[in-house]
Amino acid sequence: MNIQDTICAIATAQGGAIGTIRVSGPEAILITDRIFTPAGSSVPLAERKPYTLTFGHIKDSRGEIIDEVLVSLFRAPHSYTGEDSTEISCHGSSYILQKVMQLLIDHGCRAAGPGEYTQRAFLNGKMDLSQAEAVADLIASTSEATHRLAMNQMRGGFSRELANLRNQLLHLTSLMELELDFSDHEELEFADRSELQSLAARIEHLISRLADSFSTGNAIKNGVPVAIIGETNAGKSTLLNALVGEDRAIVSDIHGTTRDVIEDTMNIRGITFRFIDTAGIRQTSDTIEAMGIERSFKALDQAQIVILMYDLTRSLNDFRTFYEKVRPHLAHKQVVLAMNKCDAAGCLPDRLPDFIDTASGSNWHIIAISARQRLHIDRLQSLLVDLVHLPDIRQGDIIVTNIRHYEALAHALKAIRRVQDGLSANLSGDFISQDLRECIFHLNDIIGEVTTDDVLGNIFKHFCIGK
Repeated sequence: MNIQDTICAIATAQGGAIGTIRVSGPEAILITDRIFTPAGSSVPLAERKPYTLTFGHIKDSRGEIIDEVLVSLFRAPHSYTGEDSTEISCHGSSYILQKVMQLLIDHGCRAAGPGEYTQRAFLNGKMDLSQAEAVADLIASTSEATHRLAMNQMRGGFSRELANLRNQLLHLTSLMELELDFSDHEELEFADRSELQSLAARIEHLISRLADSFSTGNAIKNGVPVAIIGETNAGKSTLLNALVGEDRAIVSDIHGTTRDVIEDTMNIRGITFRFIDTAGIRQTSDTIEAMGIERSFKALDQAQIVILMYDLTRSLNDFRTFYEKVRPHLAHKQVVLAMNKCDAAGCLPDRLPDFIDTASGSNWHIIAISARQRLHIDRLQSLLVDLVHLPDIRQGDIIVTNIRHYEALAHALKAIRRVQDGLSANLSGDFISQDLRECIFHLNDIIGEVTTDDVLGNIFKHFCIGK
């Protein structure tokens, strides 16, 4: 990527009444001037004040008017990218937008790549990397909670928390290295080891708290994972369709129809759930079905809530055999025993079967439903909401939602714990100092101070074009 190029891109989705084209780079204003004629004035954009709107016309090389537009003017460094920038607001016609893009490119612009505007903002010091990543999260936010988390991160709340951690680590490192510099003078002591241990413990607690928040942040951002499991033809796919309100999964009386995991999300009372319909678990010689069953177990392990389907029209002994297969995967989870086809069953049990292991750390709940008749689906949805314990997100709350940030924090946590062990074992300061610097390195990786070009390219390629 050449940041000396002037780039342009359509920044709005197709189909709207208004379309916006963003232009950024050293010649953004001059190139826009070449295709734009202000109305009622001969003063070019290059001579106008920044942060102004100018009405006029976009004209092609023959002088024909393409559209009436408004041009917003921004001058470096006070723009989103930190560069000279313009934004051309046209009518939303795809023909008009593409024609304006063609004219800009003909006069010296280059079409921007995904996320190139935000990447330039990062490279020009307008935001750090964690704030830049929050831009993508803000665009993708689908609930009040995800919007608030993204806004908190984009405004620098996470960055300030990391800066505070880094300052404490640098203070600890400086004390250790001062001792190394004056190691010949054994009578000099710059910090009591117990005080250093106390400081390291406070830092470890802060990093641990941030890392632990990822499970909550991931659930808020990507949805609470709910695995729907059961025997073949227990009604899993029918239940998925009932929960999300559409025919997302194929429903058939043929056993083994679902051969892979199928996912869909739904927002219930402000909480996003990620429902996972799994292949029916049974003994099979079909290679493809066996692969689907293997994936079902993986989905089960990753789920926060498990809906265990029990077909009331079948033998309880068959269900017991199935339960024994999945029991090891249910430990320490919220498990909902959904007794399906209650409309067809003559008698409904009012308690869990005796063979259910309730001492494995799981929390069990029982509900009778009819997935096909959509009976008591609203009760099941209410139960799912009650089982999720997500905190109320307030302005200023710091919760990690990015897997890259979590991995860096996990590495930093290991490093600071090695520091604690080294202090307890009275190791030489040079070993402890090395672990301290590794901890700082991983924290710096989050905000982009040590991030490689490969990492940057991977981050920004997932952005939408125009942002």
